[in-house]
Amino acid sequence: MADGHPPASPDATPRSGPLPHWSDPDDDVPTLVRGEGVRVYDDEDTEYLDFASQLYCVNAGHSDERIVEAMTEQASAIPYVSSSKHNDARSELAGRLAEVAPDGLSDVYFAVSGSEANEAAVQFARAQQDAPKVLTRWRSYHGGTYGAAALTGDPSTRATVERYAATSGSTKFLPPIPRAFDGATGEELAEQAADHLEFVIRNEGPDSIAAILTEPVGGTSGAFPAPPGYFERVRDLCDEYDILLISDEVIAGFGRCGDWFGIQREDVEPDIVTFAKGVTSAYAPLAGVLVNAELGESLREEGIDVGQTFAGHPVACAAGVAAMDAYDEDLLDNVRNLAPTLESELREMADARDAVTDVRGRGFLWAVEFADPDSGETFVDPWAGDEGENPVVEVVEAAAEKGVLVGGGRPNFQTIVAPPLCATEDDIREGVRVLNEVIGEVFD
Repeated sequence: MADGHPPASPDATPRSGPLPHWSDPDDDVPTLVRGEGVRVYDDEDTEYLDFASQLYCVNAGHSDERIVEAMTEQASAIPYVSSSKHNDARSELAGRLAEVAPDGLSDVYFAVSGSEANEAAVQFARAQQDAPKVLTRWRSYHGGTYGAAALTGDPSTRATVERYAATSGSTKFLPPIPRAFDGATGEELAEQAADHLEFVIRNEGPDSIAAILTEPVGGTSGAFPAPPGYFERVRDLCDEYDILLISDEVIAGFGRCGDWFGIQREDVEPDIVTFAKGVTSAYAPLAGVLVNAELGESLREEGIDVGQTFAGHPVACAAGVAAMDAYDEDLLDNVRNLAPTLESELREMADARDAVTDVRGRGFLWAVEFADPDSGETFVDPWAGDEGENPVVEVVEAAAEKGVLVGGGRPNFQTIVAPPLCATEDDIREGVRVLNEVIGEVFD
């Protein structure tokens, strides 16, 4: 005990190997070794329907040969080019992104992860506006690094990262969800949520605010789309108070919600878009920031004094070009055609299960929320530090045991359904059928 640690048991076998992210000491983590389309297989050849696209990122499905071949060709030509230099694959992807981006966005700064893309976007916005603050929503997720976690509105993520040191410059506002505004819905919810945002802007001081950073559709925080008219009002507020609007498309982008970018369903033009995950269908790490012409010109004139070794990696950029080809060829249309089926199957399931209190989402990004049917309260309130048994965790585990992988939401009174964009109608029906079965087993 001299070193402060208890002596090891003589029979104890030390554990070693990779440390999984988002893990619990009691987790039984599978070892996945192969993937084909919407299915993955573990080291015992057990098959799973990947109804969460792993981490909402394998948009084109597993083992798409178009992407694999493009990566192989690039690796054979030149596997790495410094991020301070140009490369043909990098330039091609930047041009392709500008073609499909919301109007007015023309320049791309590449990064490695969504967290780093969001931090870069905030850095650019603060310098452009000469203002320190960024407004983000409670119940949001923007990353797990120190800067991105400060932007995140999910209490568990922020509390974990800021346990020993906090960052400044982030202020939170309420998301446009009914429970935050006395059950309001539709246009009434849009009006109340936008009025609340203006109240926060005015009380923080408009001149101190560089940007509003928000997901167009909530990601792991609950897949909630904004009510009609909300984003138009947010854009008006940004224009009125000279604040930049940043759309976090790390999950919502690249077909996940039925368009290239989720904000394109809202009929507004953001000043900045951040992206990651689906840009390469997660075949290689890649992220980035799309900026408008004014900000792009400013960055070119002033120069950029920071960077990342692997930002815009040529092999990742080649994967991005091939993934965009796949989305354009058939996957975007597949989401648009089958999103109504996914929605109807989930709503039918909700009607049959008393513990399911809400389903919501867009495209191939949906949340299933649970609560006690008698009290209407969630079974565990993670915001209040509840440590009781959470049956929603059992739903995720039981679905995996039956061969369907779904995601756990933040907070974890919900599950996230987000199949690869290549899923068929039969895949969708199978996934929801299994989810429906396990909900019945857990709650009935």
